[in-house]
Amino acid sequence: MSPLRYNNRETARCRSRYAYLSVLSVTINIGYTYLMITWFTGENTFDIQQAVAAIVDTFDGNAERIDGTTLELKHIPDLLMGGTLFAEKRLVIIKDLSQNGAVWEKLPEWIGRTSDDIDVVLIDSKPDKRTNGYKEVKKRVVLKEFPIWRDRDQSLAETWVVKHAETLGLKLDKKLAHHIVARIGLEKWQLANGLEKIALLKTVTVETINDIIDPNPTENVFRLFELALDNRRQAVHDMIRALEPVEDPYKLFALLSSQALQLAVVANAGPNDNPTKDFDIHPYVAEKLSHRGKRLGARRSARILAAFAQTDADMKRSKAEPWLLIERTLLSMTQ
Repeated sequence: MSPLRYNNRETARCRSRYAYLSVLSVTINIGYTYLMITWFTGENTFDIQQAVAAIVDTFDGNAERIDGTTLELKHIPDLLMGGTLFAEKRLVIIKDLSQNGAVWEKLPEWIGRTSDDIDVVLIDSKPDKRTNGYKEVKKRVVLKEFPIWRDRDQSLAETWVVKHAETLGLKLDKKLAHHIVARIGLEKWQLANGLEKIALLKTVTVETINDIIDPNPTENVFRLFELALDNRRQAVHDMIRALEPVEDPYKLFALLSSQALQLAVVANAGPNDNPTKDFDIHPYVAEKLSHRGKRLGARRSARILAAFAQTDADMKRSKAEPWLLIERTLLSMTQ
């Protein structure tokens, strides 16, 4: 029998036997060994949980959930090779095994010995890609990455909001989806929780959404930065006082500094420059800042950036109370 025919027959047998995993296309072939080990990585824990739930829901049995950080090397043979009297198959889900250096470095030696009736799902949010363990494990498993959304993924988030809202019996247009993402941010858990609240509303409008959904820090930063650029000094003062009890001043200042940098980049961009691509600035943000940047000019926007750099140094030296330094910097933007 030719290897090709053997492989095809085994592939068909394997896919039939592990049909509950077909949604993830996790059957791979190395030589004549068929591995049923999937590795989910990334900081998008929402989608990872959904993917794991899809596997568990269609598995005919009880999944075994293991904390990989507490595993010892002596446990690996039972997990990957041990059988059970109570079920024909086993589904083993191991979380954060890459954080367990002693076991992780040895894992590649055991993957090829995994029993045919045991399927393994590894879950790691931030494995160290520089390590030899990462490279060796990656060669031997099916890797699926779940990255979090960045600013450039705004349109993807808005599309997802519309589709996820439909599962809650909620119909949203593009304008409302855009407002929800701007209001909540790009984190999927927060978007999902926000949509559950919005689904309870009798009437869904921008105003009713604002009544039940608190603005995320990024939206606060946009608003605060714009108030400062418009020289609305009392409004800046009032918003600073409102943010003090609920926001971390250092995180807020980091976001404001990012705005100052993006403003300087857009203001100094030439006709052949592409700041949205070169500096990963969302097109919507770049468009808003470009009008401000043109009005301020390259010199004034650079001066604003220098003021933020000075404040950053002052905050690191604890020269004054952080909120006072933030307010002083914002009020100096139009001087």
